[in-house]
Amino acid sequence: MRTDDRVAVTTGIARLHASPGLAGPGRLGLVTNHTGVLPDLRPAAPALLEAGARLVALFGPEHGLHGTEQAGESEAAQADPTTGLPVHDTYRCSGKRLDKLLLGSGVDALVFDLQDIGARFYTYVWTMFDLMVAAARTGVRFVVADRPNPLGGLVSEGPLLDPAWASFIGRAPIPVRHGLTCGELARHLNASVVPQVAGNSANLTMVEAVGWQRAMDANATGLPWVAPSPNMPTPATATVYPGTCLFEGTNLSEGRGTTQPFEIVGAPYIDARFAPSLAELALPGVHFRDLRYVPTFHKHAGRPLRGVQLHITDREVFAPVRTAVAMLATLRRLYPDDFAWLTADRGAERTGHRHFIDLLWGSDRLRRTVDADEDPLPLCDPPAPPARWAGDDVLLYP
Repeated sequence: MRTDDRVAVTTGIARLHASPGLAGPGRLGLVTNHTGVLPDLRPAAPALLEAGARLVALFGPEHGLHGTEQAGESEAAQADPTTGLPVHDTYRCSGKRLDKLLLGSGVDALVFDLQDIGARFYTYVWTMFDLMVAAARTGVRFVVADRPNPLGGLVSEGPLLDPAWASFIGRAPIPVRHGLTCGELARHLNASVVPQVAGNSANLTMVEAVGWQRAMDANATGLPWVAPSPNMPTPATATVYPGTCLFEGTNLSEGRGTTQPFEIVGAPYIDARFAPSLAELALPGVHFRDLRYVPTFHKHAGRPLRGVQLHITDREVFAPVRTAVAMLATLRRLYPDDFAWLTADRGAERTGHRHFIDLLWGSDRLRRTVDADEDPLPLCDPPAPPARWAGDDVLLYP
């Protein structure tokens, strides 16, 4: 297959395929899944083997190597039928157990190639972090084959996580919408948090994505979109996700079980007041459409729901985190007896009596502010360049 002439970016894995030596010497393990493809959609693992890379093992994240499992699940570890390589399941694996897995794999270096979404609670970056910590402790080199941030890299949004609320949907103090690529985030974490956990930094190498600029979103790169997880089907989903994922911590459906997850939210108790109330807020870059739907699975499966669809009218001014926070405050005001926060477990996150929204937000301040009927928007940092929180020295791209 010929690479499309419109492709403006050469990903890190494409560069590594062209020059396997960029990963350095020794036996390689590839941290990947179905998103680990070249621009012509060839899977990276067999392509790297054909190019002469010394690839000896694969490592899969949440949703599994093939991306078949829903949130909070992964595929069983097994041999990859395409390459014959062993597959190690890293989901729910950290600490000494992950150190043991890494040492037992026989690799000298890990190559990380997963498509992130740009939101703190998307778990691929924490798979990266946990493996960086394990690599630092075991002496395994860590190589990031970088990919563009599909939301672009000009804006970060939301507060830094409070370490007291750390979990696998947020291990370290970064914003909700972080505005970095995985490579940039790896540099930041390796300088700041990895040494605190591992005792020293990882031996980190970057294979940068050539041609990406911070103003580019997923559509501008020309790269093919491969849904990173079952409920992230399109770039439009990724655009709203840093905000509407917060609804996972409520008794509203966030659209799972429909063809438009995270673009629609709803509940049995919502009525005709919700959409007009949101319209009155005049939130930038978004319109709200009143709609009804029936999820086929997940929250309220099989029940008729009413809610809204978010229609993005201007990506450049749309602020997903602030938008979702305004929606939450509106719900609490309109439906005080029906709206509720959830404490249910999600996958590896055993929340106990803690509210899941607190893990998503990175503290309990949002929940407490909304419950007190106070304005929560001051909790959202105004949209700012990533260098404001991460520092210019971690940025790899103009």
